[in-house]
Amino acid sequence: MPLTEPSDDHLPQEDPVALDGATGNPDDNVVSATSDASEPTAAGDGAAGEPEPTLPEPVRQRIVALTAAVLPTLPADEVPVPLRRVAKFAPNRRARLGAPAIAAQLTADPLFRQRVTARVLADAGDLGAAVVEGTAPAAADPVEVAALAYLARPRGWRELIDASGAAVRAEADSAVVAELVREAEQRATRAEHDRAVARVEAEKLRDELARVREELGQLREESRQVARTLRETQARERKASELLATERGRAARASADVDAELRRARARLAEAEAAAGMARASAKESRSVDDARLWLLLETIGQAAVGLRRELALDPVDKLPADFVADAFAEQPGTAPASPAARARDTDDPARLDQLLALPRAHLVVDGYNVTKRGFGEMSLEQQRKRLITGLGGIAAQTGDEVTVVFDGAERMHGLPPAPRGVRVLFSRKGETADELIRRLVRAEPAGRPVVVVSSDREVADGVRRHGAYPLGADSLLRRLARS
Repeated sequence: MPLTEPSDDHLPQEDPVALDGATGNPDDNVVSATSDASEPTAAGDGAAGEPEPTLPEPVRQRIVALTAAVLPTLPADEVPVPLRRVAKFAPNRRARLGAPAIAAQLTADPLFRQRVTARVLADAGDLGAAVVEGTAPAAADPVEVAALAYLARPRGWRELIDASGAAVRAEADSAVVAELVREAEQRATRAEHDRAVARVEAEKLRDELARVREELGQLREESRQVARTLRETQARERKASELLATERGRAARASADVDAELRRARARLAEAEAAAGMARASAKESRSVDDARLWLLLETIGQAAVGLRRELALDPVDKLPADFVADAFAEQPGTAPASPAARARDTDDPARLDQLLALPRAHLVVDGYNVTKRGFGEMSLEQQRKRLITGLGGIAAQTGDEVTVVFDGAERMHGLPPAPRGVRVLFSRKGETADELIRRLVRAEPAGRPVVVVSSDREVADGVRRHGAYPLGADSLLRRLARS
């Protein structure tokens, strides 16, 4: 196949180099420009404009590997611009990711190929010298010889590559033949094993047939015994039928007596039901009298309360008692507001969290990573999420409240455990933070519903407080989880 491959999107694209007759052979131009180079010239490359030979895949890979190995040893000014990024790759990635760019540069830049060839031949030693002379030892690896011949390009280098391709194909054919022989031997072994198994199974079947014949004889004897038992049973059945007829006559007489007694019992039951109906009517009348008395008492109390409110002339109030206490403290001079430390202690108190969660239809919103990195940041993010979600599942089960935990993330993570009942797990979308998602959740709630937001981020706390939510610090939830 050709040396070049489809380019990698992660590497810079090469500028195509013309190889047609209008521009000449790039090898000839480079040789004329660098006549003092020690590598073989393009005299052995063939006619100008002759296309590159089709290389066997092992040869192409070996050429790329040799070039990638010597690429970091070249001076920075001798490395082509498209390969300078490839030269910085790790050794195991250089030949794999930079193969397209290396192959294209070897084909389009003869001067670069000569520089690479000089170092490759120096490392190859005697084998490289033999290839430059146009000969190769018979015991040498044909792939190595073809790779060195492609780089050095001595006279007859195309024949060396063709011979290498033939040797590679011969080795592949030999491997195929060896595989076929091995498969044939395996099939013969399996056939021999199957014949042995068949003989064993045949012996088992013969033993089983003898056992079945013996069991058949026993069954025949048992059948004769069963037939004798059946005849005796039929005789006993006839005697039982005669006794049954006698007993039926006795039962008919007893049934007549029972019917007479049942009619007498029904008559007594009708009398009892009549008496019970009269008793129920009397009880219903008594309950009606009690209900009337109770209604009259409640009506009297209600009318009395209305009359008392009218007599005292009480107007609706605008302030509650707590408002008057707050105004009194505000008018006293020297009264300092609560310090930030005191407010922090209030927001980090787990008892305050329990009070808020005890409100009806409360909604707990948790800033996920803000809590996990404060409480157990030494764990991985996956373990942090799993531990927090599991703890929130326990709180949801105990309180019955709605729980929502929000994490930063452009898309939902894979491998998350199933969320416990009552816990909603949300990830912010691309271009949106978890703080913005929390504020949107708070704004979506109806006015008057208790919403508790757990986050130690001051901006989040101030933002949700403006929308009527109760902000609490992350420590309050961590202490509550530790207590559980």
